[in-house]
Amino acid sequence: MSVLPLVFTSGWASGINAYAVVLLLGLFGATGVSDDVPQTLQRPEVLIAAGVLFLCEAVADKIPYVDSLWDSVHTVVRPLAGAWVGALLAGQSGSLSDVAAGLLGGSTALASHTVKAGTRMAVNASPEPFSNIVLSLAEDLGVGAVVSFAMFHPAAAAVIAGVLLVGGLLALLFLVSRIRRFLRRRAQRREERRLASRSP
Repeated sequence: MSVLPLVFTSGWASGINAYAVVLLLGLFGATGVSDDVPQTLQRPEVLIAAGVLFLCEAVADKIPYVDSLWDSVHTVVRPLAGAWVGALLAGQSGSLSDVAAGLLGGSTALASHTVKAGTRMAVNASPEPFSNIVLSLAEDLGVGAVVSFAMFHPAAAAVIAGVLLVGGLLALLFLVSRIRRFLRRRAQRREERRLASRSP
């Protein structure tokens, strides 16, 4: 069976939480749950690094404005991780070229990262912090559930990931005004800090 559905699902999940994807896949392979996981992802140093970074993201992702800063840094990291995981999965299966899998995983990760970052900007337009925590927990649980499901039912998981991705992109269209409000507030804070630094 083609590894394409798993590449697509892991790409979608990497755009939301790349470290969780690497950690989950590595653990599934290391514990013998799946034979489809490349050895690279099962290496102890990879698992430890992914675990530490996952914990860092779990904290940063729940703090208003810190989550958006974290997202901006990961605009490059998440698509690269999606491409890397996709290429590794393709190399393991031999049913899809590494380049094609890398492009699919990376582009899907970029699309889902755009949804995540845009949604966080919209949420940060609200002054209360609880929505950040709820959204972050939903993302973590969603990634864990879909990636775990993909190990046993890759085609069905890919359909779920596709629906979530399209739904997220459509939701961004309705959140444009809130995202603009967030960007205006951020620009205003920067201007206030600049003026404050100039004052004696």
